[in-house]
Amino acid sequence: MRASVFWDLLAVFAPLSLLAFGGGQSIVADIDHQALAHGWMTQAQFVDLFAISRAAPGPGALLATLVGWKAGGWVGAVVASLALFVPSSVLAYAMAVLWRRFDGHPTARVIETALAPVAAGLLVAGAVAVIRASSGSLVVWAIALVALAVFMWRPKLNPLVVLAAAGIVGAAIGGPA
Repeated sequence: MRASVFWDLLAVFAPLSLLAFGGGQSIVADIDHQALAHGWMTQAQFVDLFAISRAAPGPGALLATLVGWKAGGWVGAVVASLALFVPSSVLAYAMAVLWRRFDGHPTARVIETALAPVAAGLLVAGAVAVIRASSGSLVVWAIALVALAVFMWRPKLNPLVVLAAAGIVGAAIGGPA
């Protein structure tokens, strides 16, 4: 295994770590783009790894570990995982210290309000990347839009229920699951 693969994994996942507003799902589009651009996998392999990361218990950012594993074996999995979790953890700790210090300050509320649409936009970009990576058919888009409408209507509904229902509907009408 070339050492440059590990440096590439570090160079891809460390910056993404700092962009993951809203969780690991918010950087799926970038992970997809980078994994394909570096030649670590095909689009079909990415979709398979994405499905595994969603089905497995644990954090949604498990996708980074799987991409690292595909690119560089078990060492690649460790490098990608550490590159994704360490920078954001250090930043989160530093921000928590600052946030406590300036709790209640008007600027803190403005920052909090300003970051909400950023997180929402990153989540939508990730969803669009996954839909495009699948068949991208009208059936898939329609099911995704209905699932989004259900989440908007009932935001406290367990996402697994909606995902399972979407998969069953997709299988029943003959579209890709």
